[in-house]
Amino acid sequence: MLRVGLTGELGSGKSTVARMLSERGAAVLSSDEMGRALMQPGQPAFAKIVAAFGQEVLSADGTLDRKRLAALAFDAQRPRVEELNAIVHPAVIDEQAVQMAELARVTPHAIVVVESALIFSTQYGSRGGWRSRFHTVLIVTAPDEVKMERFIGRIAAERTLTGEERAALSADAWRRLQIQHQTPCPSDGILLHNDGDVDALERQVDVVWEQLQKMERQSAGSTAG
Repeated sequence: MLRVGLTGELGSGKSTVARMLSERGAAVLSSDEMGRALMQPGQPAFAKIVAAFGQEVLSADGTLDRKRLAALAFDAQRPRVEELNAIVHPAVIDEQAVQMAELARVTPHAIVVVESALIFSTQYGSRGGWRSRFHTVLIVTAPDEVKMERFIGRIAAERTLTGEERAALSADAWRRLQIQHQTPCPSDGILLHNDGDVDALERQVDVVWEQLQKMERQSAGSTAG
């Protein structure tokens, strides 16, 4: 089984690449989905987050108010994102390992792609870091202005924003990108450039998918030998 990390900064389009790889036959695991599941009431991460951030991060129905939690984590004056990461990351990485082990048992020649924004920046997981978890990493890139527009569009959905709302979202996106910019990417990762041309991205994914299939075959042959 080939283990592949898929990462990219906010608004880079990594979820689009994940979908394209899934369409080509990859088994895709979303760290965001795992994180949401592990942050539900009754899960250990939920209790730890409430203990650390207080009752103000709870919605009226007793679940986490993710928007409020994100605002506290990425606060410009007192960012607490690492505090949140220390709670959520170890649980997510453990869950990734469990799910990958099950996939290896059921489909030993699968190409498993783990979509995560924080593969390089997380301080948690195995001692060898991301290299001990993945055979290779795909890095989705895009110009900052494109990433910011995608972020704003995703938050706004189809609602028309006021000038004040757009300015606030732009500032939030810029703060998040500056935090993410602090983590350098490895030179041996596989880059995909996503400037908005979907057809061009599809062609890149076709090439990458062939590379991953070849890597999986080589890995399987090496294991068999």
